[in-house]
Parts: sequence; C-alpha cells; structure tokens
Amino acid sequence: MSVKQAIFRRVAAQFGHPTGRFGRFAGWIMGSRASNRERNRWAVSLLDIQPSDRVLEIGFGPGLAIRELARLAAEGYVCGIDHSEVMVRQASRRNAQALSSGRVHLRLGSVESLPKFDEPFDKILAVNAIQFVADPVERLADLRALLVVGGRVAIAHQPRCPGATDETSELSGQRIAAQLAEAGFSDVRVEMLKLKPAVVCVLGVNASGAGGLLERRAETGAGTLSARIST
Repeated sequence: MSVKQAIFRRVAAQFGHPTGRFGRFAGWIMGSRASNRERNRWAVSLLDIQPSDRVLEIGFGPGLAIRELARLAAEGYVCGIDHSEVMVRQASRRNAQALSSGRVHLRLGSVESLPKFDEPFDKILAVNAIQFVADPVERLADLRALLVVGGRVAIAHQPRCPGATDETSELSGQRIAAQLAEAGFSDVRVEMLKLKPAVVCVLGVNASGAGGLLERRAETGAGTLSARIST
C-alpha cells in the first residue's frame, strides 16, 4: 500500500465513523460543503414529508437532513441514530431548538443494533450510511419492519472513492435497488441528482406490512415498536 493510499484510507475512515479531533474536522467539512447540503435537501424532498409524519434517519452525520426533516414534519416527530459520538454532538448543536421542543430525538446507535420503538415510522432516510454495513439486505429488512404499511424508505449514496464517476453512482443505485427488493420493498425506483459524481437515491415502499425484525421480535415475544426511542 502506498503512502497516498494509506492517507486516503485514514481520512476516509473519519467520514465513515468520525472520532476525536480529526472526526470533528470531518464533521465540519460534511456540514459546510454546499454539495452535501444540496444532496441532503434533495434526498429529503423525495420522501414527500408531511407535517405530521414520524421520520427516522439512520446515520445523520452533522444533522443537515435532520434540520430539514424537522422543518417539514413540524407537527410530527423526527428520530436520528448515528454511531459517532462526534456526530451526535455536532447534530445536536445544529438542531438545538428542535431538540429542546421534543420534536427531535438524536441518539448514539447503529442500524446493526436498532433500539426498540412503540410505534412505526412513516418515512426512513439514510444518506451515505448503508454502504458501511456488513449485511445490507438484512438491515434493510429490519428497517422495513419499522415502517407503517405504505411507509417509504430513501437510501441515498454519493460515491466518494478515488475516481468515482456517474457510472459508479449508477452501479451503486442498481445494487441498492436489488437489495431493497430482496428485503421486501415494493415500487423500488432509482432517482439521480447530477452532482460530481452523481448522487443516487433509491426509494421503496413497505406495501405488505412488517419485515424481518418485527417478525423475529414477534416470534421471540420481544417488545413492540415505538415512535420514540426507549431509554
């Protein structure tokens, strides 16, 4: 491995799981980059958020999409889960007013180990987050279990690897679409935003009820789903 490759991997790791001083700097970059703001606004717009919606974001980073979700779901509830303490702190500062009102709840956690909820969500969003998990189909099935019947998921991805092109994005969209279909989502479609490289957002609908997580919890007699995170 060359020195350049080693440096890239170290920097890239901070964007995947920001920690410490370098993680704070990575969060500042993610929060201030104009293309990131555009990407998040666009992904949120595809979910058609209604004022009373309950929305969950996986991997909220510095909280750009959380802020937009809270603005649109003004009478609803927005929950966010991120595996980085640095991002929880930065997103909390960016969304301090909504947090104080109780309409937004941000928590340290991951899609691999979802907390329990008492009520399902209407919409779920993940931007540049699902590509980091080991078993995306199973995790997407778990997310489907958290949606109401007719609820919608949006999985957005903008490749940031060296040499990434629009073709890289298209291939990523095809892969995510296949994973969503395998996880039980219906009406799967791929949208594209022309940035450099392009952003893909794959949307799916929970047309037939609960997915794997709820079914497994029912089989084991585990607790119910909740719109607010159990503490």
